[in-house]
Amino acid sequence: MRRAVLTCVAFLLLVCGCASVTAETPSSPPVVQVWPPFDARRARTDHGLVVRARGGTLSRVLVSEGGEQVPGRLDRSRTIWRSDWTLKPAAEYTVTATAQGSGGPDTVAMGRFRTRPARRGFQVAATTPLPGETVGTGMPIIIDFDSPVTDKAAVERTLEVRAETPVEGAWRWVGDTRVIYRTRRFWAPHQQVTVTAHLAGVRGGAGLYGATDSTFAFTVGRGQTSTIDTRTHQMVVRRDGAVVQRMAISAGMATTPEYTTTSGIHLTMDKGNPVRMISPGRAEGEPGYYDLLIDHAVRISNSGEYVHAKNNLWAQGRANVSHGCVNARPDQAAWFYDSSLRGDPVTITGTDRRLAWDNGWGFWQLPWDRWRQGSALPGAGPAR
Repeated sequence: MRRAVLTCVAFLLLVCGCASVTAETPSSPPVVQVWPPFDARRARTDHGLVVRARGGTLSRVLVSEGGEQVPGRLDRSRTIWRSDWTLKPAAEYTVTATAQGSGGPDTVAMGRFRTRPARRGFQVAATTPLPGETVGTGMPIIIDFDSPVTDKAAVERTLEVRAETPVEGAWRWVGDTRVIYRTRRFWAPHQQVTVTAHLAGVRGGAGLYGATDSTFAFTVGRGQTSTIDTRTHQMVVRRDGAVVQRMAISAGMATTPEYTTTSGIHLTMDKGNPVRMISPGRAEGEPGYYDLLIDHAVRISNSGEYVHAKNNLWAQGRANVSHGCVNARPDQAAWFYDSSLRGDPVTITGTDRRLAWDNGWGFWQLPWDRWRQGSALPGAGPAR
């Protein structure tokens, strides 16, 4: 009887021993890493903010500065969050990040840090168009900085163009203080465009950092384009595709290069009524000298070309006799003056003098691939 009991006990011990190996090991919570680290007092600005999750995924990241949310985005794995732009100098940032593990507890990391002040700052000095301006469909965006920029790629990455109708465009540098945005095709009419230079904290050169962001918006108005044929002496103005004006004109007499109207895609740049026009390269008393006040003058280049009024009816529609400008009947020139917006395309054909791409706003003279070569970045994306 004793032997039977011992055998039963041994069997029960064997069964219980096998069951004990199935116990689960608790999982570790995910780890959240933040750069710049919490409590930093002089964090760099030009690398932005990065939050990482180890052993889990990020479910929520909230970053604020000065009471405003800092924009950023997660990668596809949801393990890395990056700020969209660089960080402001001499600013305090607050971060709250939550990471989820696989069945274990969440990890919540909270803290703050400060960025270092900029030793030398730069910012936007001027823009074209002006804030709130209504412009034509060929209008470029021109940004001038108040200090020379050497790290052009870093600065160009901060430049954001948002159009209500998306369009492909690219920036082109024309010096250390000026960058120009041109679309591949003309802007769609009747829309608003917003431009933001997210400069705060970006490194523009050795010891040079962006001081502040800058935003402005403009409106693309009706789609007005003009074509001028110097051989037939005619100008046709179309608005949103429909012909709204036909004008007999007289163009440059072409006896010298300076008296030859340039062929190509011009843009209206500014206008005056009147505009004082003085003969280039000639002193008073020399042959060909003139000093005149011209009414209703719309400038289309930097080489003295205008569409303007002149009581020259005997030549208009028949012969080219001007010093390089395009003149029209006074009442029609006044109409064109009143109806023109900066950035309206004016295409001239029929002469052997080509408009240079850097003469005024002759940017449409460059093929798209050549325009893009002036960017500091490997490629140009669409406006959003």
